[in-house]
Amino acid sequence: MGTEIRVVVADDHPVFRHGLRQIIELERELKIVGEAGDGVEALRMIEELSPEVAVLDIHMPGMKGFEVAQEARRRRLTSHIIFLTMFDDERMFNEALNVGAKGYLLKDSAISDVVNSIRAVAAGQHYISPAISGYLIKRSTRRAAFDKGTPGLADLTPSERRILRLIAEHRTSKEIAEELCISHRTVENHRHSICHKLGIHGSNALVRYALEHRQELS
Repeated sequence: MGTEIRVVVADDHPVFRHGLRQIIELERELKIVGEAGDGVEALRMIEELSPEVAVLDIHMPGMKGFEVAQEARRRRLTSHIIFLTMFDDERMFNEALNVGAKGYLLKDSAISDVVNSIRAVAAGQHYISPAISGYLIKRSTRRAAFDKGTPGLADLTPSERRILRLIAEHRTSKEIAEELCISHRTVENHRHSICHKLGIHGSNALVRYALEHRQELS
């Protein structure tokens, strides 16, 4: 990455987007390489320009921010995602992290937080608007309690845990194999092992289990 952090900004409100650009470009090491007003254009820029960071509004025409993040991950694009939203909503926050976001900013504090958030996620860290940092603590506490209270979960390998999370995202075995660059047979073997360790019988039961516990598995 070097010293320069390349950034794509996507928001369907031009005035807000212009304000973000002004703040970001005050920092010498931050460079805006693309601006988009909808999700389709944002995804195209992420794929073609390969920025270190993409700052995305959650609610955009064409494709929602979550859809952009999911498709970027499916295509194995490496840009770190920061989401912008007007809504202080815990469910939406958890969904953002579920689709791989590294940052989550409330719009009413984005002007003051955006520079620090870009630097943090470019360095591989998470950045959450201070006003909602409690959501991250609650998420971690809930996840720890789930791990402790679920027999067999601690026995899953990192690969099995990742596959279980992907199943919770409605991914098929074929899609999981493509994303992880492994064979379909290997995915099926992992699914069988997960079922055995968790005491689950049948592939449909595994899907139901993953969907029911999606928040705790992420």
